[in-house]
Amino acid sequence: MSASKVKMREKKLRNQPVSVQYSSDTRDKPAPAQGGPSDFRPSSEKLRKPSHECGWVRGHQRGGECYSKEMPKFINAGAFARVRAAEVRAMLKAVTMTTASSHVFEALPKHMRRRAMSHNTKRLPHRLRDVANKMREKSFQGASKKKDAPKSKSRKACRRHGNLLLEFNRRQRKNIWLETHIWHAKRFHMVKKWGYCLGDRPTYKCYRPCYRAMSSHCLLQDLSYYCCIELQGEEDKLLTALSQLTSKETGPTFAAALCLSGCRQGSVVVYRGGQYPSQPLGPITFLWRPRSQGSTHRQLWIWAHPTLKQDLLPELQAVCQCCEVVLPLVEPVVTPAEVNPGLEPESAPVNTPETESEPRNKRKWSCKSTSGPPAKKILGDGTRSPSTPVTWRSSSTGILINDLTMEIVRYRLIGPQAHSVLSETLEAATDCEEVNKSQSSPFWWPQHCIDENKMKLHQQQADIFNLLKGVYSSGELPSGTVLGLTVDDPRLTLPRNIKALPPVQQVQEVDEEKRRELMLRGVPEHCCQSFLWEQSVRDNATHNKISEQELNHKRSAILVPGSRLSPTPLQGQVPILLVHQPGKQVGNEMSSWGCGWDLLLPKGWGMAFWVPLVYRGIRTGGLHMSLKHSQNKGAPHFPHDYPDCPAGLRFQEELEAELLEKFKRHPPAKRTNYIKHGCLAPFCCPWQQLAEEWELFVKKDGESKGVTQIQTTTEQGDGVASEQQTAITKPVSRFTVLRNKKSLRLLSAWCRPTTSKGQRLRRVGEAPPLSSSAVMSFIDAHQMSLVWVRLSLLSKGKPERHAMLCVPTAEDMKSLDKDRGNGGPQEPPHRDNFKSKVKRRKKGSKKAAASSSNKPEGSGRPSAPDPQSSPQASPDLVLGLWPDPLPSVISHCSRVMLGWVTQGDFSLSAGCGEALGFVSVTGLLNTLLGQPMEHRGKLLLRNPTSLHYRFAKVNIEI
Repeated sequence: MSASKVKMREKKLRNQPVSVQYSSDTRDKPAPAQGGPSDFRPSSEKLRKPSHECGWVRGHQRGGECYSKEMPKFINAGAFARVRAAEVRAMLKAVTMTTASSHVFEALPKHMRRRAMSHNTKRLPHRLRDVANKMREKSFQGASKKKDAPKSKSRKACRRHGNLLLEFNRRQRKNIWLETHIWHAKRFHMVKKWGYCLGDRPTYKCYRPCYRAMSSHCLLQDLSYYCCIELQGEEDKLLTALSQLTSKETGPTFAAALCLSGCRQGSVVVYRGGQYPSQPLGPITFLWRPRSQGSTHRQLWIWAHPTLKQDLLPELQAVCQCCEVVLPLVEPVVTPAEVNPGLEPESAPVNTPETESEPRNKRKWSCKSTSGPPAKKILGDGTRSPSTPVTWRSSSTGILINDLTMEIVRYRLIGPQAHSVLSETLEAATDCEEVNKSQSSPFWWPQHCIDENKMKLHQQQADIFNLLKGVYSSGELPSGTVLGLTVDDPRLTLPRNIKALPPVQQVQEVDEEKRRELMLRGVPEHCCQSFLWEQSVRDNATHNKISEQELNHKRSAILVPGSRLSPTPLQGQVPILLVHQPGKQVGNEMSSWGCGWDLLLPKGWGMAFWVPLVYRGIRTGGLHMSLKHSQNKGAPHFPHDYPDCPAGLRFQEELEAELLEKFKRHPPAKRTNYIKHGCLAPFCCPWQQLAEEWELFVKKDGESKGVTQIQTTTEQGDGVASEQQTAITKPVSRFTVLRNKKSLRLLSAWCRPTTSKGQRLRRVGEAPPLSSSAVMSFIDAHQMSLVWVRLSLLSKGKPERHAMLCVPTAEDMKSLDKDRGNGGPQEPPHRDNFKSKVKRRKKGSKKAAASSSNKPEGSGRPSAPDPQSSPQASPDLVLGLWPDPLPSVISHCSRVMLGWVTQGDFSLSAGCGEALGFVSVTGLLNTLLGQPMEHRGKLLLRNPTSLHYRFAKVNIEI
């Protein structure tokens, strides 16, 4: 039977009762019940099975058989009548029952049907008119209910500004939108992360153009999702409280002289109060407000990642003793009756039943609502309740903590021409006219123009900003330089889609001595001041921003299209802060790559600055390019590369669940069998187990003598480590990442740092020779530690995430000496001992399901399940993955394990595959101690989906 006939037959018989059975063939007849005339069976059935198991078949049969002509001896009249009655009832039910799409006139033959029967029941026969009238009444009742329900708005009504604003505000209740969200949503793949809706990567292919923009021109990113925490108080009390979170061993802290003056932006890794070197929280950047004359009161901004804020804010409250909550002022909701007291409620139109029942030919929707004031655009955090506290005060120390999340817009411009883009886009604010100075104004800028000292400072800042036009590259300026400025609204000048380049003609005209002083010493301290630090100025600039409608009206009135709007409106000045971002600061190659500027604005001005910047010919990037930017700089990216922080642990758990779910979506035949590849953890990195096993190995030996003494527990015959591992007492301490600058310099010198691809050695300072005593003293000082390393492949290959870093054997080094182009050794294939268990478990589950479905009801007590076939008896096994607990990670493969890769890709800057990751300090020192001088620092790298090892040179860059 064809597929179409099968579907037609199923449609006809879907309303048949269960008691009547039909054969699968259209020629079959219903199976008769016991006692009917069809109970007799042909005698040939006893000898062999007929070719047609169901139904009567006429004609000559194959093999010459024929049916028996014997008649039944007797018929049970009662049983025969019951069976026939059941068949008649089924037939009547099938005839009278209508499907969901059936109508009354479909019961008629086709030659009697008419189109007018659907609305004129008199055209139907008398026997069907009553049923048709009932169905018509039902349809009218449903239509009236549907008419009473609110109609969906038309597309034209939905696209009105007021309705769009209400819809956008509703969609911001769960995830915060940046001010550039609509712009990004049209051009980027959006992801929901950390409570925000962020752009991940563009919808068009632009990976290499974005890299070229970071290398030669400029790349723009919106970093407004970073959280800003403001601290106010006395300088000595602030430094005393913040000193508990940092250590001088990791680098400059909050008390660094240049940072404390307000001339530089600093960065530091914070820890829990008094817990260094354990329990780190994550990296933060901070900025001090320049000192005021005769005042010790200071102001500090701390910028942190959103996943770090939930750990950092309680720790700041603890060390600063800020427990008193300062409740925010809740603005009262103004109703229309309060705005117009003379308006009586009775004057509003009342919807009477008569007016509601009147039909309307056209749907008209008004964005104005009489129930309240018009909706306003959400600026800042739309998910936060108005009563949520954002300020905390300490009565003992006098420190005030204020949460400024989403109160300041932050853009990052990456590239050597970032300063050229800024100088082309921004113009220093013009002075107000004398007439405006004498009059009182609700705007902040005319009030500041009255003070001569403030205007003198503004002129000095404008001169320094003009000096930036003569700088060739942003990397020539000191890292972390801060410049305060007040600029005009960039929308006053219609942006031209022209690529911003360094003005060569102005370089010769600029005062060379001032430019050289700017490049060597940076911006003077008094010019780092900005009105952006004042809350009142930020609020005034936000609420008095010129609307786009007013600007468009002014543009239509100018004579020359595209010229600057003049005079400058009084509310067209914006306070900003320019913060220089250093590029690559580690290593000796590509110094200052990826440098740029950060632009800080008051909230509400995001799109007013974003569009003019885009029109200067720059590229835009998202979260993916932020990761690649950190990878090319050789710096760890938060929270991906901070496994010892709480945010890093949460990120690893989310990533493991995401990769495991993606792995399970593939059919078993298309999955990579990681057990056969000798990969224990393809979706995560068990750092704790790695540090514990190396620590136990050193304690067991008592003295470090090299990795050659490690006996692997893996037998090459079966390729799988023993499932029954020796019971290991885990140390109580957790692993930490080594961030001590002095120890990192010593460890880097022992690795013999080289350039990319290990082409030539780099000069390092004097370091003590590598010996067993020096290694043991270093290990005692830094137990359970990991170290951040950069690896460059010596041959072809592309490192991937979670790739394994292993120790080469002596035979591997000999093969490398014989052939420099040697790709590397091969890992012997492992045996999957869990594959049979997974298959038995699957078969057991199928048998259990089949037995439960075939088991008759009320058959008695259920039997006990088979322990071998029961799915609950075995652990949660996935084909191709090792179950928990994992065996020994350092001795599972033929090469000893040192660590894993967290970032890996082909580096466009180095021209080879580069990887970033962590290795065990104990394992690395044991490896270096057993390697000869010419091969010191060479490791093996293997991707999780490959059996091929690649030679790589390890470097520790500080």
